Amino acid sequence: MLTESTITTMLPVADAERAARFYADALGLRRMGAGDDGTVYFEAGAGSIGLRPMPAGAQSENTALSFEVGDLEGEISTLEERGVRFQDFEMEGLKTVNHIADLGKERAAWFADSEGNVLCLHQLVT
Repeated sequence: MLTESTITTMLPVADAERAARFYADALGLRRMGAGDDGTVYFEAGAGSIGLRPMPAGAQSENTALSFEVGDLEGEISTLEERGVRFQDFEMEGLKTVNHIADLGKERAAWFADSEGNVLCLHQLVT
């Protein structure tokens, strides 16, 4: 049953309206509405993203969600034009070149949303 369920990823945000502007303006996602608890929902692929108001500090330092894309460089360029700042890494086991890490069967790039949630773009290597 769960294998056929539509998934909503819930992300903690300190300021739901600020986060909603980021997801709409910077990421280009379409707002679906809001819940009675202040959660703002956005369409994302076959599922959705819920931006749930939580106290500051509830955000994870690890990747909260990843968008699979077909053209990683193109998506990075588009998001940078909208003000998104990508993270670069140079450490054992993880190095980015032009914001992109080669992870073998996929390539990935990371950025944070307006609330500090770490998001990722990834492209499968064929």
